[in-house]
Amino acid sequence: MLIEPVTLTPKAIKEVKNIMANKNIPEGYGLRIEVKGGAGCMGLGYGLGFDKPKDGDMSYEVDGITVHVEKRQTMYLVGLEVDFYEGNDARGFTFVNPNSVNQE
Repeated sequence: MLIEPVTLTPKAIKEVKNIMANKNIPEGYGLRIEVKGGAGCMGLGYGLGFDKPKDGDMSYEVDGITVHVEKRQTMYLVGLEVDFYEGNDARGFTFVNPNSVNQE
């Protein structure tokens, strides 16, 4: 059974498809979700981009979107939800990881 470590909300799926259609993302590219090191107490950060699959990737499909994650980052991504927020104050992708621990 293939585990999908990251889920995309319907709003995120719609925005990714919109970007792929309007920004001429090349054939064979998929959505790359990655972990970026945090700064100090900020913990881990996440990044999105479009990329070809690489050696060491886990790839899976979500509603017609191919998603790539590095297998070695999977333990940090399991449970992550990618959403898209569009309001009067801001617009962009958001990341919610219920496994994150906020230490004060």
